[in-house]
Formats: sequence, C-alpha cells, structure tokens
Amino acid sequence: MEKKLVYIVNVDWFFISHRLPLAIHAIEKGWKVYVFTKDTGKKNDLINKGITFVDVPFGRTSINPIQELKCLLRIYKNLKLIKPDIIHNITWKGCLLGGLAAKMVGNHHVINALSGLGSMFIGKGVINQLMGQLAKLTFKDDYSVFIFQNPDDVNWFKGLDYSSEDRIFLIKGSGIDLNDFSYKEATPKDRLRILFPARMLRDKGLLELIDAFKILQPKYYGKIELVLAGSCGDANKTAVSEVELKEKLVDGYISWIGNQKDMYPIYVGSDVVVLPSYREGLPKSLIEACAVGRPIITTDVPGCRECVDEGINGYLVPKESTKELACAIEKLILCPEDRMNFGHASRLKAEKYFSIENVIKSTFSIYDYVLTNIEQ
Repeated sequence: MEKKLVYIVNVDWFFISHRLPLAIHAIEKGWKVYVFTKDTGKKNDLINKGITFVDVPFGRTSINPIQELKCLLRIYKNLKLIKPDIIHNITWKGCLLGGLAAKMVGNHHVINALSGLGSMFIGKGVINQLMGQLAKLTFKDDYSVFIFQNPDDVNWFKGLDYSSEDRIFLIKGSGIDLNDFSYKEATPKDRLRILFPARMLRDKGLLELIDAFKILQPKYYGKIELVLAGSCGDANKTAVSEVELKEKLVDGYISWIGNQKDMYPIYVGSDVVVLPSYREGLPKSLIEACAVGRPIITTDVPGCRECVDEGINGYLVPKESTKELACAIEKLILCPEDRMNFGHASRLKAEKYFSIENVIKSTFSIYDYVLTNIEQ
C-alpha cells in the first residue's frame, strides 16, 4: 500500500524554502505526502507539486491558548482521518502541537525536527517555564525521534533526558542545491560590498553590525558598503521597525533592499557575508554563502559556528561584540587574498557538509529507522 507522510510546520513559505526537496523526493519514491501548515498564499505552489495541503491557522510567534487549541484539534482530526505512516514535525510550534496530536491519536512514528532552541525556551520567565513543561509532556516518551542541526542543541537536549540517545540525530541544516547556488568568484568593484542576509531582527545582531559600520565609517566611507537584505516589520518580538531601520541607514554606505525572492545574485554581487546572530539552528543564509563561495563573519554561538572554520573560511566573533565585529570586517577589507582563499574554503565546506543530497539521504535513513525499529 502507498505510504503516507505528514509534515507539520508553521507556515507554507518556510516549508517551501527549507523542506520542499524532502517532500518531492518522497513523492518520487511513491509516498502520499501531506503538509499541515498555515496558508500565506503558497498553497497552490504546494498542490502543484503533488502535495495534499491541510490548512492549519498557526500563529507564527505569539502564544494564544485558544488559537493553539484550535490548531491542535485541527491537526488531531486530520491525523485521525489520514492515519499516516510517519509524522515529521518541523519548527518548535509544529513539534509541540504535532507531537501532542500524534499522542492523542496514538501514532508512534513521530519525528521532531527542532531547528534551534527558539526564543520561547530561552529565559526563566513564566512563559518559558510553561513551554518547558509542555515540551516535557510532548517529547518525553519511548518512541519519538529527534533531529537537531548543530551539536550544541544535541547535547542540550540529551541533558533533558527526554529520549534515549539512539533516537537523537544530527543533520547539519536543511541542505542546499549546489547547482542552484554554484560557486562564483567575487568580481572587483568600486566598493567592497558586505551583505547581511537575514530578517531585520535584534537577535540577528543587526544593531551591532550597524554600529560596527559606524565605527568604520570615518575610515572607509566610499570604499565599502553594507547591504541589508531581509524583511522588516516581522511579528518577532525582537524585530526592528521600518521607521527605526530607515533612521539608521546612511546614503551610499548602509542600504536596505528588503526581502529578495532570488538571493543567488545578491550573494554573487557581494564580497563578504556577515551574520552576527545570537543563536541559530543552522542558518540557511550562511549555507548559501558557503555554496556561492563567500568569506563569512559570524558569531561564535550554536548554529553559526558550524558554518565557519576560524581563519579558514571566515572569522568568529563573540556575541553582541561591536568592536570585535568591526575588527573582523576590517581584516577582510584589508586582505583581498584572504577573501579569495576563504571563499574557496567556504565552497569546499558546502560540498562536504551542506548539499541537499546529503540531507535527503540522512532524513530518509531516519524514516527507515522509524518504520523498522518503532512499533506503530
């Protein structure tokens, strides 16, 4: 009989950008694939790929008990109807609600892909404690399987003692098509272009990066430029408003180009990629930067450090460190040979660790493990 695979994830665009190749590969192998997610306008894009779409009205970042209960019931009813062979939950909210619903219907073939800790789990407030209790209720059992994107998160989760170690896996990132993001050596231009490819969030290190450029401005105005490529006005609580962001721009020196549907030419047109984030699962933007062959400056924190070998393909700086960030940027400004060598090393790193083929192979080996070793 045709096997059924359900993906549960916050929003449709995130699934398309981070997990669509898995679904396409499953369909090619004869699986019936469902995606439970919020429709933000990408529903038909998924349907046209042969995926059955189930609209679940997730709130992406906010926690509204009534809304979450509605989502939980919607997921439960559809899981009970479909009876999937595997449930693959993605993102913290998808894992929590999808995991709970799976327990309600008695499905034991559950995979939770937890990409980063998530802001709701960091801290010691009442909400953090409640989410911790909900995570324990959802994840502590004898059958759920877990995928993390970096070793720090693996070790953190092992310390919780929710699961046996043989059910905790590491897959570095969501993978990238190395043909779509082919290597392209940076070309000389009037000004060195440094790219920040992320949403305009404080916890991406945006403000420290802007301040670092302000430090460098007297010496390098007209010689370098910072390009901010990402959406503004995000629902995330650390979002920088469009009004605040525009006040920080400097004509001819710091510019904001907004969200870009096709990032490849943006990477190609850049010389250095910088992401001074506070913590990540494993940022796809840095994987893309590696694939295109760009030197990287990022923070020495979980997720980010997985993309940089210090002094080989980039530099690691402490979190929230404006001066150290400015120094690292200046080192690459002054040394074009390092920029070229680091770029070559980035591409080699992408080929070794970050190809979509590796991610698909590793993920489907986990599917086989679940079907073979865990009773339904």
